[in-house]
Amino acid sequence: MSSSSSNYYCTFLKLCCEARNHTQAKKLHCHIIKTVETLETFLSNNLVSAYGKLGNILYARRVFDQMSEPNLYSWNSILSVYSKSGKVDEMRDVFNRMPSRDVVSWNSLISGYAGYVSIVDSVKAYNLMLKDGSNNLSRITFSTMLILASSQGCVHLGRQIHGHIVKFGFQSYVFVGSPLVDMYSKTGFILDARKAFEEMPEKNVVMFNTMITGLLRCGMIEDSRRLFYEMQEKDSISWTTMIAGFAQNGLDKEAIDLFREMRLENLEMDQYTFGSVLTACGGLLALQEGKQVHAYIIRTDYTDNIFVGSALVDMYCKCKNIKSAETVFKRMAYKNVVSWTAMLVGYGQNGYSEEAVKVFCDMQKYGIKPDDFTLGSVISSCANLASLEEGAQFHGRALVTGLLSFITVSNALVTLYGKCGSIEDSHWLFNEMSVRDEVSWTALVSGYAKFGKADETIRLFENMLAHGLKPDGVTFIGVLSACSRAGLVEKGHQIFQSMIKEHRIVPILDHYTCMIDLYSRAGKLEEARSFINKMPCFPDAIGWATLLSSCRFYGNMEIGKWAAESLLELEPHNTASYILLSSIYAAKGKWEEVAKLRKGMRDKGLRKEPGCSWIKYKNRVHIFSADDRSSPYSDEIYSELEKLNYKMLKEGYVPDMNSVLHDVEDSEKIKMLNHHSEKLAIAFGLIFIPPDLPIRVVKNLRVCGDCHNATKYISKITRREILVRDAARFHLFKDGTCSCGDFW
Repeated sequence: MSSSSSNYYCTFLKLCCEARNHTQAKKLHCHIIKTVETLETFLSNNLVSAYGKLGNILYARRVFDQMSEPNLYSWNSILSVYSKSGKVDEMRDVFNRMPSRDVVSWNSLISGYAGYVSIVDSVKAYNLMLKDGSNNLSRITFSTMLILASSQGCVHLGRQIHGHIVKFGFQSYVFVGSPLVDMYSKTGFILDARKAFEEMPEKNVVMFNTMITGLLRCGMIEDSRRLFYEMQEKDSISWTTMIAGFAQNGLDKEAIDLFREMRLENLEMDQYTFGSVLTACGGLLALQEGKQVHAYIIRTDYTDNIFVGSALVDMYCKCKNIKSAETVFKRMAYKNVVSWTAMLVGYGQNGYSEEAVKVFCDMQKYGIKPDDFTLGSVISSCANLASLEEGAQFHGRALVTGLLSFITVSNALVTLYGKCGSIEDSHWLFNEMSVRDEVSWTALVSGYAKFGKADETIRLFENMLAHGLKPDGVTFIGVLSACSRAGLVEKGHQIFQSMIKEHRIVPILDHYTCMIDLYSRAGKLEEARSFINKMPCFPDAIGWATLLSSCRFYGNMEIGKWAAESLLELEPHNTASYILLSSIYAAKGKWEEVAKLRKGMRDKGLRKEPGCSWIKYKNRVHIFSADDRSSPYSDEIYSELEKLNYKMLKEGYVPDMNSVLHDVEDSEKIKMLNHHSEKLAIAFGLIFIPPDLPIRVVKNLRVCGDCHNATKYISKITRREILVRDAARFHLFKDGTCSCGDFW
């Protein structure tokens, strides 16, 4: 066969490999067998390589075995096939039977071990190669071993290879220098990486990029910035590396500014460039800049890129532009688990928990398997909805799929059960976790705090410290709120001071609000006012409303007016100031003042948020408002309430008239109190929820004093466990008592 024919067949084989066309390669092989009497070694070698690249190991071995005179290249070809496919036993057998070996043979053996077996086997092969003679050494050998040391975090091996590089005179090779710098950077020895970089006589753009990347994982932003601007030539990777580094280290503005500079340089951008700058836009909540990047992406070939599409969804969600996120998501031609998770998390973080759960269900229909982050996120949405049934189903899914072993999922479940009032289940799951982090402890601390179980909350907090874990701001919010609801003023003050002095945490408004609540609930209203006056900033609406609520409870008109006026100044359209101040006046019988406040609300077009309560039964949510008769079960519900009211009065229940803000007869006030939304929901639960299950009710506002007292009586009369989650906390009513100890 002529050499020209052989070259023609080899070229065609190469095209088959590039197109990944297995069928065409087999057809060509058949044609060669039919037309060529004796295959020369050169063509047979190319057939072995082609079948190897196409993943057909069986055919590659058949061609090799049929060769009459295989040369060293033939042996290396089949060795390479086994090495790249992970067939370690076959690779070892071929290597041992080779009549002679060269540097390619040894590199194939080392690469095979490095990729599919263990570092021990790779090092053994490397040491055998050294014994066989230094002629076998090449830059590929050293590069492979350095990459292995880097991936395994084995700096000791890396240093040994570095010594051999110097010994055998390979230190000037750029191809070796880059993985050397990368190895030291990834194993945390950045000074050694910098020294190796500086000692290289020649540096190309790849080496600069590697060094810059190393300085960025280690947080040395200024050094990486300086090195970047020292580069005589920068490619797209250099710019993208710096943009990504800025974004990953929280320097979002710098990332966006550098992206603008890159555009002025007219450099080509890829999915990583766009993904990094969009991350920066999301982190900075820079919606306009994000839209500009989006407009630029539309003019490129990356509009349909799944990585860029996911980054756009994430950016719009973080910037609270859910509509744009939905539009991008729906237009994506292809979606993977990252895309679906970005949309799901976006819904959850923006308060659209029901939509987040729906996205998860749609994701299942398309056959996308959730990862731990996806499942953890949808469980968090169930927690926000207080949807215990759905959350428990996802718990089952986590067990079946094995995702429960991921701390992300376990933490979400601990939070779910805590937020849904199943604190025992939350604690049980916490105890079952093999690994716990700060989030795990904080989730359980917050769960107990929601129940007002101060002793358990503080005990958990102290155990967390004893385990050497560092509490964060969220942990302290849980502990301080527990102290507040239990009236532990001194303990709360002590913990607040330790947060600042011992744990070096700068308080945010939520911490100050907890302290205002701590003093206010305990009736220490003057201390609360003094604390506010010493704060470095004014309280937010929640802080003022907290103080105002306690002023209503304790009947302090002076501080109450101050709090109400401050709240109105901060948020003129917030109805809480009007409602709470009205309560103070109503309790004092100052109905003219109540009327003035109501007129002020009407003149400003303000309306009190209507209270509503809901209960779930047979996968359907039943919602009730005061005096609601829209339910098809209204007759049964109101009949049940009449029976309960009669029994409660016999047990000593006295309606709390102060909970009614209208100047009407007492009989009318009692009628109003009897038909509050939570009482309707509880009556529904008594009728339909099986006796062996607790009745779970959720309310959008804080439970009023009369309903709280009445529910205690109901739990005693019916011997039912009733769990009410209001806007502030959980109330577990059982045998005539409440878990809050009547302090809420």
